[in-house]
Amino acid sequence: MQQEIQTPLDDELRDEYDETVLTDGVRGKYLARIAAGTNLVRLAPDVAAAFPTEAAVNEALRLLLKATALTVQPTTISPSSTSTTQQ
Repeated sequence: MQQEIQTPLDDELRDEYDETVLTDGVRGKYLARIAAGTNLVRLAPDVAAAFPTEAAVNEALRLLLKATALTVQPTTISPSSTSTTQQ
């Protein structure tokens, strides 16, 4: 016959743990701290299949950044360089 559980913390808690300490816990206490240093991106299944590891994704993105930095040069358009015609 099973023993009745009298309190939620009375199930399989070891004797060395003080259940009064466990009752006042704060859920998500460090969530903001963890999220501040994390940038998670969900990949589409076909993209994830092409990149089996985190290192492979990072390497591909760094290569893309280098390629775009070499080919794309910022241009500045000044207002005087645009011609307007008045009729």
